[in-house]
Amino acid sequence: MICDKLKDAINAQINAEMYSSYLYLSMSSWFEKKSLKGCASWMKIQAQEELCHAMIFYNYLIERGGVVELDVIDKPKYDWNDVLDVFEHVYRHETHVTCLINDLMTCAIEEKDHASAAFLQWFVTEQVEEEAAAEEIIAKLKLIGSDTAGLFAINGELAARTFVMPLPLSGKI
Repeated sequence: MICDKLKDAINAQINAEMYSSYLYLSMSSWFEKKSLKGCASWMKIQAQEELCHAMIFYNYLIERGGVVELDVIDKPKYDWNDVLDVFEHVYRHETHVTCLINDLMTCAIEEKDHASAAFLQWFVTEQVEEEAAAEEIIAKLKLIGSDTAGLFAINGELAARTFVMPLPLSGKI
């Protein structure tokens, strides 16, 4: 049985992951409006991934005897200045999520819940990848500046991303 403190923290994380999915769908919509289908596709995949993260936490909490308490999901931002602004928002958001995951890990350690600490390690590693991906796109966008041909190339590159089911969900959906 999972302790109440960790149960509450994981429920909050489920909400944060659902919000992340909403945020990335909102960004996808913004890109669709700008006719940047590759960027829109990248964001839709990111939204799917975040929804999967929420389900990983959902399944874990149930597996540990906790009760899932779904809460209201905040309305995400829906307008940005330009493509760079969107991806800078992605990076800031992912660093925020990293802090949330780190706080969960700290809680698991303080509660001496080794199973939860082991479970959370996957998310710690995942957040390193999430931040690095956003940083790489930002660096490319800064490199091209206002070059529309460069933006066209990045849009095409981002269109190549495919959805991969996160390992902790294999066979559980």
